[in-house]
Amino acid sequence: MSVLLFRLGNVPADEAEDIRRLLDEHGFDTYETQAGFWRLGVEAIWLRHDDQKDAARAVIDRYQEERRRRLRQEHADLAERGELPTLWRRLLRHPIQVLLVALAVLAILALTLLPFLGLIEALGIPS
Repeated sequence: MSVLLFRLGNVPADEAEDIRRLLDEHGFDTYETQAGFWRLGVEAIWLRHDDQKDAARAVIDRYQEERRRRLRQEHADLAERGELPTLWRRLLRHPIQVLLVALAVLAILALTLLPFLGLIEALGIPS
């Protein structure tokens, strides 16, 4: 009987591809399901034979531990070199995008608060 092995929702594309490759290299018989147009299904990798589940899970767990270690090391290296992305660096790199986001936030804030400010004036409540 088939068994759910690995959910692909919110998984980076490179990680999903690595998992597919690893399972194929180790000879596991798998298939994939998509979430579908309305996202009601399960986007996942399934194992056709449930007796292989423990071995396949061990391969995935080992890969994820190595990936976690590598990504943490890359993050630490960026922090050590002072190259971690910050709001200031993003502003310098993409000033127009940051400005447009700030304007959108202000517009949403204004549209949200204006009815209440108008109600306060209409009721004659002193500010």
